[in-house]
Amino acid sequence: MEYSIEIILFYLLLVDSLGANLLSWGGGRKWYQRNFRIFSRYFPATRGWTTYYLILVAFIGILVF
Repeated sequence: MEYSIEIILFYLLLVDSLGANLLSWGGGRKWYQRNFRIFSRYFPATRGWTTYYLILVAFIGILVF
């Protein structure tokens, strides 16, 4: 299997989206808001946005492969 920049970027986005979903669905939202106060105002860890992010990354994966 040949690794190209597209595949590497896809896997990085996949890991990021899975981590965001684990944070929002797994109960780490209060920890995120407490430790990243300014960042969490602009990028909230809500279930809807992180699920949408995962769906978009999966769509990108379908297009890449």
